[in-house]
Amino acid sequence: MRCKSWNGISVWRILCSLSVAVTIVAGAFGQEFVPESSLADRIALLEAQVASLQQGEAATSDGSPQTDGILQAAGYRQLQTPQRLFAPRKAYPVVRLTGFFQSDAGWMHQDTASLATVGDVQDGADFRRARLAAAGDVADNTGYLVEFDFAFPGRPSFMDVWLELRDTPWLNNLKIGQFRQPVGLDGLTSVRELTFIERGLPFAFLPFRQIGVMSSTADEERGITWALSGFRFPTTVFGNQAGDNGGYGVATRLTHVLAENADGDVIHIGSAWSFIDPSNDRIRYLSQPEFVIGAIVGGIPLAVPPFVDTGFLAARHTELFTLELASTYGPFHAQAEAIRTRVRQPGGSALTFSGVSAQAAWILTGEHRPYNHRSGVLGRVVPQCDFGDRGPGAWEAAVRWSLLDLNDGAVTGGRLNNATVGLNWYLNRFTKLQLNYLHAFLNRAPVGRSNADMVLVRAQVDF
Repeated sequence: MRCKSWNGISVWRILCSLSVAVTIVAGAFGQEFVPESSLADRIALLEAQVASLQQGEAATSDGSPQTDGILQAAGYRQLQTPQRLFAPRKAYPVVRLTGFFQSDAGWMHQDTASLATVGDVQDGADFRRARLAAAGDVADNTGYLVEFDFAFPGRPSFMDVWLELRDTPWLNNLKIGQFRQPVGLDGLTSVRELTFIERGLPFAFLPFRQIGVMSSTADEERGITWALSGFRFPTTVFGNQAGDNGGYGVATRLTHVLAENADGDVIHIGSAWSFIDPSNDRIRYLSQPEFVIGAIVGGIPLAVPPFVDTGFLAARHTELFTLELASTYGPFHAQAEAIRTRVRQPGGSALTFSGVSAQAAWILTGEHRPYNHRSGVLGRVVPQCDFGDRGPGAWEAAVRWSLLDLNDGAVTGGRLNNATVGLNWYLNRFTKLQLNYLHAFLNRAPVGRSNADMVLVRAQVDF
Protein backbone atom coordinates (compact mmCIF):
# COMPACT_ATOMS: atom_id res chain seq x y z
CA MET A 1 0.00 0.00 0.00
CA ARG A 2 1.35 3.41 -1.00
CA CYS A 3 1.63 5.82 1.93
CA LYS A 4 1.19 9.57 2.00
CA SER A 5 4.23 11.83 1.73
CA TRP A 6 5.54 13.58 4.84
CA ASN A 7 7.28 16.38 2.89
CA GLY A 8 6.69 19.87 4.24
CA ILE A 9 5.35 18.66 7.61
CA SER A 10 7.18 19.91 10.67
CA VAL A 11 8.71 17.10 12.67
CA TRP A 12 8.21 19.05 15.89
CA ARG A 13 4.55 19.64 15.01
CA ILE A 14 4.11 15.89 14.58
CA LEU A 15 5.87 15.20 17.88
CA CYS A 16 3.68 17.69 19.73
CA SER A 17 0.48 16.32 18.13
CA LEU A 18 1.37 12.74 19.01
CA SER A 19 2.22 13.74 22.56
CA VAL A 20 -1.13 15.49 23.01
CA ALA A 21 -3.00 12.56 21.43
CA VAL A 22 -1.33 10.01 23.72
CA THR A 23 -2.16 12.15 26.76
CA ILE A 24 -5.84 12.50 25.75
CA VAL A 25 -6.29 8.81 24.99
CA ALA A 26 -4.57 7.75 28.17
CA GLY A 27 -6.73 10.03 30.29
CA ALA A 28 -9.99 9.12 28.58
CA PHE A 29 -9.61 5.34 28.50
CA GLY A 30 -7.44 4.48 31.44
CA GLN A 31 -4.35 3.90 29.31
CA GLU A 32 -1.30 4.83 31.38
CA PHE A 33 2.37 4.78 30.44
CA VAL A 34 4.60 5.32 33.45
CA PRO A 35 7.92 7.06 32.71
CA GLU A 36 11.04 5.35 33.97
CA SER A 37 13.59 7.57 32.29
CA SER A 38 14.33 11.17 31.40
CA LEU A 39 12.68 13.58 28.96
CA ALA A 40 15.19 12.48 26.32
CA ASP A 41 13.76 8.96 26.44
CA ARG A 42 10.28 10.34 25.87
CA ILE A 43 11.49 12.26 22.82
CA ALA A 44 13.21 9.08 21.59
CA LEU A 45 9.89 7.25 21.87
CA LEU A 46 8.11 9.86 19.77
CA GLU A 47 10.87 9.84 17.17
CA ALA A 48 10.57 6.07 16.94
CA GLN A 49 6.83 6.38 16.34
CA VAL A 50 7.38 8.95 13.56
CA ALA A 51 9.97 6.69 11.93
CA SER A 52 7.49 3.81 12.04
CA LEU A 53 4.80 5.91 10.37
CA GLN A 54 7.23 7.00 7.66
CA GLN A 55 7.82 3.33 6.84
CA GLY A 56 4.07 2.75 6.46
CA GLU A 57 3.77 0.80 9.70
CA ALA A 58 1.14 2.32 11.94
CA ALA A 59 2.45 2.68 15.47
CA THR A 60 -0.69 1.85 17.43
CA SER A 61 -1.22 1.72 21.17
CA ASP A 62 -3.33 -1.45 21.26
CA GLY A 63 -0.74 -3.63 22.92
CA SER A 64 0.53 -5.18 19.68
CA PRO A 65 4.06 -6.64 19.68
CA GLN A 66 5.26 -3.76 17.46
CA THR A 67 4.09 -1.10 19.92
CA ASP A 68 5.34 -3.02 22.93
CA GLY A 69 8.79 -3.16 21.37
CA ILE A 70 8.91 0.62 20.86
CA LEU A 71 7.73 1.27 24.43
CA GLN A 72 10.16 -1.15 25.98
CA ALA A 73 13.05 0.18 23.89
CA ALA A 74 12.32 3.66 25.23
CA GLY A 75 12.12 2.47 28.84
CA TYR A 76 8.36 2.55 29.36
CA ARG A 77 6.04 -0.05 30.75
CA GLN A 78 2.34 -0.44 29.87
CA LEU A 79 -0.02 -0.80 32.81
CA GLN A 80 -3.36 -1.29 31.01
CA THR A 81 -4.45 -2.02 27.45
CA PRO A 82 -7.79 -0.60 26.36
CA GLN A 83 -9.96 -3.04 24.41
CA ARG A 84 -11.47 -0.28 22.30
CA LEU A 85 -10.19 3.26 21.91
CA PHE A 86 -13.09 4.79 20.01
CA ALA A 87 -16.64 3.58 19.21
CA PRO A 88 -18.07 6.27 16.96
CA ARG A 89 -21.82 6.28 16.63
CA LYS A 90 -22.98 5.53 13.08
CA ALA A 91 -24.81 8.41 11.45
CA TYR A 92 -28.28 7.55 10.13
CA PRO A 93 -29.84 7.29 7.66
CA VAL A 94 -27.36 5.27 5.61
CA VAL A 95 -28.15 5.45 1.87
CA ARG A 96 -26.62 3.36 -0.91
CA LEU A 97 -27.55 3.82 -4.57
CA THR A 98 -27.83 0.64 -6.63
CA GLY A 99 -29.30 -0.39 -9.95
CA PHE A 100 -28.88 -2.26 -13.21
CA PHE A 101 -30.14 -2.52 -16.76
CA GLN A 102 -30.71 -5.41 -19.14
CA SER A 103 -30.80 -4.67 -22.88
CA ASP A 104 -32.28 -7.46 -25.03
CA ALA A 105 -32.65 -8.29 -28.70
CA GLY A 106 -34.55 -11.28 -30.07
CA TRP A 107 -35.33 -13.11 -33.31
CA MET A 108 -38.23 -15.50 -33.84
CA HIS A 109 -38.92 -18.17 -36.50
CA GLN A 110 -42.30 -19.95 -36.50
CA ASP A 111 -43.79 -22.79 -38.48
CA THR A 112 -47.22 -22.50 -40.11
CA ALA A 113 -49.04 -24.03 -37.13
CA SER A 114 -47.37 -21.59 -34.71
CA LEU A 115 -48.43 -18.64 -36.86
CA ALA A 116 -52.02 -19.93 -36.80
CA THR A 117 -51.97 -20.46 -33.03
CA VAL A 118 -50.30 -17.33 -31.61
CA GLY A 119 -49.95 -15.03 -34.63
CA ASP A 120 -46.85 -13.60 -36.25
CA VAL A 121 -44.41 -12.77 -33.44
CA GLN A 122 -42.11 -9.91 -34.38
CA ASP A 123 -38.37 -9.68 -33.89
CA GLY A 124 -37.36 -6.79 -31.70
CA ALA A 125 -35.16 -5.14 -29.11
CA ASP A 126 -35.90 -3.38 -25.86
CA PHE A 127 -34.73 -2.72 -22.31
CA ARG A 128 -36.09 -5.68 -20.37
CA ARG A 129 -35.30 -3.99 -17.07
CA ALA A 130 -33.84 -0.61 -16.09
CA ARG A 131 -33.86 -0.17 -12.34
CA LEU A 132 -32.67 2.29 -9.74
CA ALA A 133 -32.87 1.70 -6.03
CA ALA A 134 -31.94 3.28 -2.72
CA ALA A 135 -31.04 0.81 0.01
CA GLY A 136 -29.65 1.20 3.51
CA ASP A 137 -30.44 1.53 7.20
CA VAL A 138 -32.22 4.09 9.34
CA ALA A 139 -31.21 2.42 12.64
CA ASP A 140 -29.06 -0.46 13.86
CA ASN A 141 -31.92 -2.93 13.35
CA THR A 142 -34.00 -1.23 10.65
CA GLY A 143 -33.27 -1.42 6.93
CA TYR A 144 -35.11 -0.45 3.78
CA LEU A 145 -35.16 -0.80 0.00
CA VAL A 146 -36.97 1.47 -2.48
CA GLU A 147 -36.64 0.21 -6.07
CA PHE A 148 -38.25 1.43 -9.30
CA ASP A 149 -38.15 0.04 -12.82
CA PHE A 150 -38.24 2.39 -15.82
CA ALA A 151 -38.72 -0.33 -18.47
CA PHE A 152 -41.93 -1.98 -17.23
CA PRO A 153 -45.42 -0.76 -18.20
CA GLY A 154 -46.27 2.31 -16.15
CA ARG A 155 -42.68 3.62 -16.20
CA PRO A 156 -41.66 3.94 -13.47
CA SER A 157 -43.14 0.91 -11.72
CA PHE A 158 -42.73 -0.24 -8.12
CA MET A 159 -40.46 -3.24 -7.60
CA ASP A 160 -39.18 -4.03 -4.08
CA VAL A 161 -40.38 -1.32 -1.72
CA TRP A 162 -40.08 -2.41 1.90
CA LEU A 163 -38.73 -1.86 5.40
CA GLU A 164 -37.20 -4.62 7.50
CA LEU A 165 -36.88 -4.94 11.28
CA ARG A 166 -34.00 -7.32 11.98
CA ASP A 167 -33.67 -9.79 14.86
CA THR A 168 -36.98 -8.92 16.49
CA PRO A 169 -38.32 -10.98 19.42
CA TRP A 170 -40.53 -13.86 18.20
CA LEU A 171 -40.81 -12.56 14.61
CA ASN A 172 -37.11 -12.80 13.60
CA ASN A 173 -36.57 -10.59 10.53
CA LEU A 174 -39.84 -8.77 9.85
CA LYS A 175 -40.37 -7.28 6.38
CA ILE A 176 -43.27 -4.95 5.54
CA GLY A 177 -44.12 -3.59 2.09
CA GLN A 178 -43.94 -4.99 -1.45
CA PHE A 179 -41.50 -7.84 -1.99
CA ARG A 180 -41.04 -11.23 -3.63
CA GLN A 181 -43.12 -13.84 -1.84
CA PRO A 182 -41.23 -16.86 -0.45
CA VAL A 183 -42.16 -19.32 -3.22
CA GLY A 184 -39.95 -20.87 -5.89
CA LEU A 185 -36.21 -21.34 -6.28
CA ASP A 186 -36.12 -19.61 -9.67
CA GLY A 187 -38.41 -16.82 -8.49
CA LEU A 188 -36.28 -15.98 -5.46
CA THR A 189 -33.02 -15.94 -7.44
CA SER A 190 -32.13 -12.36 -8.33
CA VAL A 191 -32.65 -11.48 -12.01
CA ARG A 192 -29.07 -10.18 -11.93
CA GLU A 193 -27.84 -13.73 -11.24
CA LEU A 194 -30.03 -15.90 -13.46
CA THR A 195 -28.25 -18.52 -15.56
CA PHE A 196 -30.71 -17.96 -18.41
CA ILE A 197 -32.17 -14.76 -19.79
CA GLU A 198 -35.66 -15.54 -18.49
CA ARG A 199 -36.93 -17.66 -15.62
CA GLY A 200 -38.34 -21.11 -16.38
CA LEU A 201 -41.95 -21.72 -17.43
CA PRO A 202 -43.26 -22.77 -13.95
CA PHE A 203 -42.60 -19.17 -12.82
CA ALA A 204 -46.09 -18.41 -14.27
CA PHE A 205 -47.72 -19.87 -11.14
CA LEU A 206 -45.92 -17.73 -8.56
CA PRO A 207 -47.63 -14.87 -6.70
CA PHE A 208 -44.22 -13.15 -6.89
CA ARG A 209 -44.25 -9.47 -5.77
CA GLN A 210 -47.19 -8.58 -3.53
CA ILE A 211 -47.87 -6.17 -0.66
CA GLY A 212 -47.64 -7.93 2.68
CA VAL A 213 -45.78 -8.78 5.89
CA MET A 214 -43.18 -11.54 6.16
CA SER A 215 -41.23 -13.15 8.98
CA SER A 216 -38.05 -14.96 7.96
CA THR A 217 -34.87 -16.36 9.42
CA ALA A 218 -31.71 -18.10 8.25
CA ASP A 219 -29.59 -20.45 10.38
CA GLU A 220 -26.39 -20.54 8.36
CA GLU A 221 -24.65 -23.03 10.65
CA ARG A 222 -27.45 -25.58 10.26
CA GLY A 223 -28.10 -24.65 6.63
CA ILE A 224 -31.78 -23.81 7.14
CA THR A 225 -33.95 -20.93 5.92
CA TRP A 226 -37.60 -20.40 6.78
CA ALA A 227 -40.14 -17.74 5.83
CA LEU A 228 -43.85 -17.09 6.38
CA SER A 229 -45.72 -14.30 4.60
CA GLY A 230 -49.23 -12.85 4.52
CA PHE A 231 -50.14 -10.63 1.56
CA ARG A 232 -52.84 -8.99 -0.57
CA PHE A 233 -53.43 -10.48 -4.01
CA PRO A 234 -53.08 -9.40 -6.75
CA THR A 235 -50.88 -6.27 -6.55
CA THR A 236 -50.36 -3.98 -9.54
CA VAL A 237 -47.04 -2.55 -10.74
CA PHE A 238 -47.93 0.61 -8.79
CA GLY A 239 -48.33 -1.26 -5.51
CA ASN A 240 -52.14 -1.12 -5.58
CA GLN A 241 -54.61 -3.85 -4.70
CA ALA A 242 -58.33 -3.60 -5.43
CA GLY A 243 -61.39 -5.79 -4.92
CA ASP A 244 -64.05 -6.10 -2.25
CA ASN A 245 -64.21 -9.89 -2.35
CA GLY A 246 -61.11 -11.80 -1.34
CA GLY A 247 -57.65 -10.59 -2.25
CA TYR A 248 -55.59 -12.33 0.47
CA GLY A 249 -52.90 -14.97 0.53
CA VAL A 250 -50.26 -16.71 2.65
CA ALA A 251 -47.00 -18.35 1.60
CA THR A 252 -44.28 -20.26 3.41
CA ARG A 253 -40.95 -21.78 2.37
CA LEU A 254 -38.45 -24.06 4.10
CA THR A 255 -35.01 -24.99 2.74
CA HIS A 256 -32.18 -27.13 4.05
CA VAL A 257 -28.59 -27.82 2.97
CA LEU A 258 -28.34 -31.60 3.07
CA ALA A 259 -24.57 -31.64 2.55
CA GLU A 260 -21.73 -29.14 2.21
CA ASN A 261 -17.96 -29.53 2.05
CA ALA A 262 -15.01 -27.21 2.65
CA ASP A 263 -14.90 -26.24 -1.04
CA GLY A 264 -18.42 -24.84 -0.89
CA ASP A 265 -20.10 -27.68 -2.80
CA VAL A 266 -23.68 -28.09 -1.58
CA ILE A 267 -26.82 -30.17 -1.97
CA HIS A 268 -29.94 -28.09 -1.36
CA ILE A 269 -33.57 -29.13 -0.92
CA GLY A 270 -36.60 -26.97 -0.35
CA SER A 271 -40.36 -26.78 -0.45
CA ALA A 272 -43.01 -24.07 -0.41
CA TRP A 273 -46.79 -23.80 -0.02
CA SER A 274 -49.17 -20.96 -0.79
CA PHE A 275 -52.90 -20.42 -0.27
CA ILE A 276 -54.64 -17.57 -2.10
CA ASP A 277 -58.19 -16.23 -1.99
CA PRO A 278 -57.95 -14.11 -5.16
CA SER A 279 -59.58 -10.72 -5.47
CA ASN A 280 -63.09 -10.87 -6.97
CA ASP A 281 -62.84 -14.68 -7.07
CA ARG A 282 -60.99 -15.05 -10.33
CA ILE A 283 -57.48 -16.03 -11.41
CA ARG A 284 -55.52 -16.43 -14.64
CA TYR A 285 -52.36 -18.33 -15.60
CA LEU A 286 -50.45 -17.54 -18.79
CA SER A 287 -46.88 -17.55 -20.07
CA GLN A 288 -44.64 -16.56 -22.94
CA PRO A 289 -42.00 -19.09 -24.08
CA GLU A 290 -39.11 -17.64 -21.99
CA PHE A 291 -38.79 -14.97 -24.66
CA VAL A 292 -39.98 -11.47 -23.75
CA ILE A 293 -39.81 -8.46 -26.03
CA GLY A 294 -42.23 -5.75 -25.01
CA ALA A 295 -41.66 -2.62 -27.08
CA ILE A 296 -43.90 -0.62 -29.42
CA VAL A 297 -42.02 0.87 -32.40
CA GLY A 298 -43.78 3.15 -34.92
CA GLY A 299 -47.14 2.03 -33.58
CA ILE A 300 -46.30 -1.66 -34.19
CA PRO A 301 -46.53 -3.82 -31.03
CA LEU A 302 -43.53 -6.10 -30.64
CA ALA A 303 -44.71 -7.79 -27.46
CA VAL A 304 -44.51 -11.59 -27.53
CA PRO A 305 -48.04 -12.94 -26.88
CA PRO A 306 -48.68 -15.70 -24.36
CA PHE A 307 -48.27 -19.15 -25.90
CA VAL A 308 -50.35 -20.81 -23.15
CA ASP A 309 -53.27 -19.12 -21.38
CA THR A 310 -56.14 -20.37 -19.21
CA GLY A 311 -58.09 -17.14 -19.52
CA PHE A 312 -59.83 -15.87 -16.37
CA LEU A 313 -61.09 -18.69 -14.18
CA ALA A 314 -63.70 -18.54 -11.42
CA ALA A 315 -61.83 -19.40 -8.22
CA ARG A 316 -62.85 -19.55 -4.58
CA HIS A 317 -59.22 -20.15 -3.67
CA THR A 318 -55.99 -21.68 -4.99
CA GLU A 319 -53.28 -23.81 -3.41
CA LEU A 320 -49.72 -24.04 -4.70
CA PHE A 321 -47.07 -26.64 -3.82
CA THR A 322 -43.41 -26.59 -4.85
CA LEU A 323 -40.44 -28.91 -4.50
CA GLU A 324 -36.92 -27.69 -5.33
CA LEU A 325 -33.44 -29.20 -5.59
CA ALA A 326 -30.07 -27.59 -6.26
CA SER A 327 -26.44 -28.64 -6.18
CA THR A 328 -22.97 -27.30 -6.90
CA TYR A 329 -19.78 -29.28 -7.46
CA GLY A 330 -16.67 -27.41 -8.52
CA PRO A 331 -17.50 -25.55 -11.76
CA PHE A 332 -20.77 -27.50 -12.16
CA HIS A 333 -24.14 -26.39 -10.82
CA ALA A 334 -27.70 -27.58 -11.36
CA GLN A 335 -31.19 -26.96 -10.06
CA ALA A 336 -34.72 -28.22 -10.62
CA GLU A 337 -38.18 -27.48 -9.32
CA ALA A 338 -41.71 -28.76 -9.73
CA ILE A 339 -44.80 -26.64 -9.08
CA ARG A 340 -48.40 -27.80 -8.88
CA THR A 341 -51.40 -25.56 -8.34
CA ARG A 342 -55.01 -26.45 -7.59
CA VAL A 343 -57.87 -24.06 -8.31
CA ARG A 344 -61.00 -24.65 -6.23
CA GLN A 345 -63.98 -23.37 -8.19
CA PRO A 346 -67.47 -22.40 -7.00
CA GLY A 347 -69.53 -25.52 -6.47
CA GLY A 348 -66.57 -27.56 -5.20
CA SER A 349 -64.96 -28.68 -8.46
CA ALA A 350 -61.18 -28.29 -8.82
CA LEU A 351 -58.69 -27.73 -11.63
CA THR A 352 -55.04 -28.83 -11.42
CA PHE A 353 -52.15 -27.37 -13.41
CA SER A 354 -48.42 -28.13 -13.19
CA GLY A 355 -44.98 -27.05 -14.30
CA VAL A 356 -41.45 -28.49 -14.15
CA SER A 357 -38.03 -26.99 -14.83
CA ALA A 358 -34.54 -28.54 -14.76
CA GLN A 359 -31.23 -26.92 -15.69
CA ALA A 360 -27.50 -27.59 -15.50
CA ALA A 361 -24.43 -25.47 -16.24
CA TRP A 362 -20.66 -25.84 -16.45
CA ILE A 363 -18.36 -22.86 -15.91
CA LEU A 364 -15.75 -23.46 -18.60
CA THR A 365 -13.08 -21.26 -16.97
CA GLY A 366 -13.27 -23.16 -13.67
CA GLU A 367 -15.06 -20.73 -11.34
CA HIS A 368 -17.41 -22.03 -8.64
CA ARG A 369 -20.95 -20.72 -8.26
CA PRO A 370 -21.47 -20.00 -4.54
CA TYR A 371 -24.52 -20.81 -2.45
CA ASN A 372 -26.38 -18.00 -0.71
CA HIS A 373 -27.13 -19.34 2.77
CA ARG A 374 -29.26 -16.35 3.79
CA SER A 375 -31.68 -16.67 0.85
CA GLY A 376 -31.45 -20.40 0.13
CA VAL A 377 -30.59 -19.92 -3.57
CA LEU A 378 -27.51 -20.15 -5.79
CA GLY A 379 -25.47 -16.94 -5.90
CA ARG A 380 -23.42 -14.93 -8.36
CA VAL A 381 -20.67 -16.21 -10.64
CA VAL A 382 -17.57 -14.02 -10.17
CA PRO A 383 -14.66 -14.33 -12.63
CA GLN A 384 -11.28 -15.26 -11.20
CA CYS A 385 -9.71 -12.86 -13.72
CA ASP A 386 -11.67 -9.98 -15.22
CA PHE A 387 -11.78 -9.60 -18.98
CA GLY A 388 -9.01 -7.37 -20.34
CA ASP A 389 -5.33 -7.31 -19.51
CA ARG A 390 -5.86 -9.73 -16.62
CA GLY A 391 -7.71 -12.55 -18.35
CA PRO A 392 -10.75 -13.82 -20.30
CA GLY A 393 -13.43 -13.30 -17.63
CA ALA A 394 -15.66 -16.33 -16.93
CA TRP A 395 -17.44 -18.43 -19.57
CA GLU A 396 -20.41 -20.68 -18.84
CA ALA A 397 -22.42 -23.16 -20.93
CA ALA A 398 -25.90 -24.19 -19.79
CA VAL A 399 -28.93 -26.26 -20.82
CA ARG A 400 -32.53 -26.22 -19.57
CA TRP A 401 -35.81 -27.99 -20.15
CA SER A 402 -39.08 -26.65 -18.80
CA LEU A 403 -42.75 -27.59 -19.07
CA LEU A 404 -46.01 -25.77 -18.37
CA ASP A 405 -49.29 -27.69 -18.61
CA LEU A 406 -52.44 -25.55 -18.46
CA ASN A 407 -54.87 -28.22 -19.63
CA ASP A 408 -57.42 -29.75 -17.27
CA GLY A 409 -61.03 -30.68 -17.87
CA ALA A 410 -62.78 -28.08 -19.97
CA VAL A 411 -59.83 -25.68 -19.69
CA THR A 412 -57.50 -25.97 -22.68
CA GLY A 413 -54.87 -23.38 -21.94
CA GLY A 414 -52.23 -25.43 -23.76
CA ARG A 415 -49.12 -27.46 -23.02
CA LEU A 416 -45.71 -25.88 -23.69
CA ASN A 417 -42.27 -27.49 -23.62
CA ASN A 418 -39.14 -25.35 -23.92
CA ALA A 419 -35.60 -26.57 -24.62
CA THR A 420 -32.89 -23.93 -24.14
CA VAL A 421 -29.13 -23.79 -24.69
CA GLY A 422 -27.26 -20.85 -23.22
CA LEU A 423 -23.79 -19.31 -23.28
CA ASN A 424 -22.81 -16.68 -20.69
CA TRP A 425 -19.77 -14.43 -20.61
CA TYR A 426 -19.05 -12.76 -17.27
CA LEU A 427 -16.64 -9.96 -18.15
CA ASN A 428 -16.30 -8.97 -14.50
CA ARG A 429 -18.35 -9.11 -11.33
CA PHE A 430 -20.86 -6.57 -12.61
CA THR A 431 -21.01 -7.10 -16.40
CA LYS A 432 -22.54 -10.06 -18.23
CA LEU A 433 -23.36 -10.94 -21.84
CA GLN A 434 -25.82 -13.78 -22.56
CA LEU A 435 -26.89 -15.78 -25.60
CA ASN A 436 -29.91 -18.16 -25.54
CA TYR A 437 -31.28 -20.42 -28.24
CA LEU A 438 -34.78 -21.75 -27.51
CA HIS A 439 -37.04 -24.25 -29.21
CA ALA A 440 -40.69 -24.15 -28.14
CA PHE A 441 -42.95 -27.21 -28.58
CA LEU A 442 -46.56 -26.04 -28.20
CA ASN A 443 -49.69 -28.18 -28.16
CA ARG A 444 -52.80 -26.01 -27.94
CA ALA A 445 -56.32 -26.36 -29.22
CA PRO A 446 -57.71 -25.93 -31.77
CA VAL A 447 -54.59 -26.03 -33.98
CA GLY A 448 -52.63 -28.69 -32.11
CA ARG A 449 -48.86 -29.09 -32.28
CA SER A 450 -46.61 -26.24 -33.41
CA ASN A 451 -42.94 -25.24 -33.22
CA ALA A 452 -40.98 -22.02 -32.89
CA ASP A 453 -37.27 -21.22 -32.73
CA MET A 454 -35.93 -18.18 -30.88
CA VAL A 455 -32.57 -16.50 -30.38
CA LEU A 456 -32.20 -13.97 -27.60
CA VAL A 457 -29.17 -11.92 -26.53
CA ARG A 458 -28.71 -9.70 -23.49
CA ALA A 459 -26.20 -7.18 -22.18
CA GLN A 460 -26.34 -6.51 -18.42
CA VAL A 461 -24.53 -4.10 -16.11
CA ASP A 462 -25.32 -3.65 -12.43
CA PHE A 463 -23.83 -1.53 -9.68
